[in-house]
Amino acid sequence: MWSVLLSCIGLLVALYALCLWIIPAVVQYSGCLALLWHDVIVEKSLDTVTRTTRPQRLLKAVQDRAIRGNPKSVISVIDHYCRNQEWAMNVGDEKGFILDSVVSELNPQTVLELGTYCGYSAVRIGRLLHSGARLLTLEFNPDYAAVAREVISWAGLENTVQLVEGASGDWIPRLREHFGIHTFDFIFLDHWKEGYLADIKLLEECRLLRKGTVLLADNVVCPGAPDYLEYVRKSPLYDSRYFKSHLEYTKAEDGLEKSVYLG
Repeated sequence: MWSVLLSCIGLLVALYALCLWIIPAVVQYSGCLALLWHDVIVEKSLDTVTRTTRPQRLLKAVQDRAIRGNPKSVISVIDHYCRNQEWAMNVGDEKGFILDSVVSELNPQTVLELGTYCGYSAVRIGRLLHSGARLLTLEFNPDYAAVAREVISWAGLENTVQLVEGASGDWIPRLREHFGIHTFDFIFLDHWKEGYLADIKLLEECRLLRKGTVLLADNVVCPGAPDYLEYVRKSPLYDSRYFKSHLEYTKAEDGLEKSVYLG
């Protein structure tokens, strides 16, 4: 009996070590494995056990640990949570520095973000905008949008960042009329990778780009947006440059594609 009990304990310890340390360490170097492990296996398991969603757990971490009204604190708490407790597909700290440098250099007045998720990148961008600048961020998933509103509000950026709920394909043709914005200075693409190309073509068609508008697309390697990359790199309408980095909170290659609209 004791041998069976000890065997069971040993098996549980081995499974614990496997799930907590060994598998996470291995998948760090493969984007596909990282997404499978974190986005499918771990997320679904935690959702079932806790009866909460990953965005809800992330929001609780922000509310428990971040200083209210302090965007830097909110970003720091989310990065720490995603590196040490539960991975999430934000742009992350490493690529976040690239995003920061592009926004700071451009100093945009009008910004569009496609894909809010939990509000991390909206906070990251919004904190760098000067007085009077506007950031519209579009989110299709109502559950993500509800969490993002809370995160943005906790960061104290609700007067700078306006979250719009709905599909990008439905909203892009209505942006000028609804919000009075004629063109955008900066656009951050971080929603469904399959939608990148269709949405920038729609932005072109709706004349929401001006000469010098900067588009920055995340996750162009992992999960990847090959049709988008082919278009912006070959089109005479864009001058594109790839910024090599890593998939958020891992060692797997990913990057950002910066494309300047030439008109």
